[in-house]
Amino acid sequence: MIADGTDRRRQTLPAVPGRSRVAAGTARPRVVVVGAGIAGLAAAAGLAERGVAVDILEQRDYLGGRVGGWPETLADGSPAAMNRGFHAFFRQYYNLRALLRRSDPHLSGLTPVEDYPLIDGAGRRDTFRGLPSSPPLNALAFALRSPTFRLRDLVRLDARAAAPLVTVSVPQTYELLDEYDAATFLRDINFPDAARHLAFEVFARSFFARPEALSAGELVTMFHIYFLGSSEGLIFDVANANFDVALWNPLRAYLETLGVSFHTGVAVQSLDVGDGVVVTTDTARVFKADAAVLATDVGGLRRIVAASPGLGDRPWRDRVAAMGTASSFVVLRLWLDRPVRADRAAFVGTGGREPLDNISVLERYERQAAEWAARTGGSVIELHAYSVSAPDEEVRSALIARMHALYPETAAASIVDERLLRRDDCPRFAPGDFADRPTVETPDARVVLAGDGIRIDLPVALMERAATTGWAAANALLGRFGLAGHPLHTVPNEGRSALLRRLAATAGGDGR
Repeated sequence: MIADGTDRRRQTLPAVPGRSRVAAGTARPRVVVVGAGIAGLAAAAGLAERGVAVDILEQRDYLGGRVGGWPETLADGSPAAMNRGFHAFFRQYYNLRALLRRSDPHLSGLTPVEDYPLIDGAGRRDTFRGLPSSPPLNALAFALRSPTFRLRDLVRLDARAAAPLVTVSVPQTYELLDEYDAATFLRDINFPDAARHLAFEVFARSFFARPEALSAGELVTMFHIYFLGSSEGLIFDVANANFDVALWNPLRAYLETLGVSFHTGVAVQSLDVGDGVVVTTDTARVFKADAAVLATDVGGLRRIVAASPGLGDRPWRDRVAAMGTASSFVVLRLWLDRPVRADRAAFVGTGGREPLDNISVLERYERQAAEWAARTGGSVIELHAYSVSAPDEEVRSALIARMHALYPETAAASIVDERLLRRDDCPRFAPGDFADRPTVETPDARVVLAGDGIRIDLPVALMERAATTGWAAANALLGRFGLAGHPLHTVPNEGRSALLRRLAATAGGDGR
């Protein structure tokens, strides 16, 4: 059984009171959820559990959005699994894990990764194994044993400029720092170059952005969520099979028992918000409802809003139109004819080895890859390149060269098959974006938004932001229907250490 978070200082936002379910004998409200990624599935679960009728429309033929998985057939005819790459399910992803527990109470679809080394361009290796979980002891222990971040580096930090790291509170941290880019913030606090290129860029690249293109508010909040603000630690779980098998097929079955109807391979074209909500699809099929949740990616949201002239007012529509996407990322999955060394970690983050950002050995944790490796004697390797602009073939060649340098035994291996995915549909978190980013609620109370690009003033990010906004979208509509909402949980929404907050205030930093 996988443990949930154990931080006794995590915060709970209580559910809004209301009826536990739609009253028997009364008409059930109907909601169309557009998008079956994490956000859409969370919204659907929140609504359906209160008796609301839900239709989910998804343009792909699989669930999970950017965390979706699908079967592949290799050139030799053997079955394989494919997805858009490695995802870490941290213990502080309270709202995402609550969603997964709906269909998998013991989280048997996840398995822990006990460590994930970080290796820089000089070969220096940091590790998170065995660190204390409670801040600030975790940061101190990391600095004491790290070859890239030494204790003396802590002394050299500009205490005044670095104060926001220990005084995080959302949205105030964004109001203070969002106009700055992460690279400037790191330079201003005198963060050492060697450690910056490794530890902090791991967070920046999680948003598929280089530090100079990422909001400092986003970076500092991320550091709070995963390190200084939470005692859950930096060890995480991963799906132990392809995402469809481990996560989404079971959740779909659970939602169907609640009456949720899934319509895959259907793209939404527009919404009409007259007496009711009317959703038109590319197949000319029309869905009529009392409300809608738009839980699409940024491009999908912009397209639907642009095609729905009656939706929202002009300022809101302009804010949606101004949303941007991050730079492209590339996932290269290789099926090799021989194994990598047995001591290779399941996942390794890299710095200073562009374009490579991380490397995974999938048979260490994914069932389908393990079965293929056992049958063939080979290995399944996944290489990630974030924030790339070079052509696919150039990126592919560079990634393989980096793999050979990092794992020399792969140089003699033949590539049995490969898949290269390039995508540019992740939300942008550039300096200055936060203030105008659309929130869950819209000018029309019948239409709400959800997704990891949607603003919610809580310390959440990435998959957890998607799940949290999904539950929040459901809660907004449930309140409209007079039904009880669902509680939300987050890491503490303040700097965790009172001592560090006092020191920050003494240094003249912002203590918010």
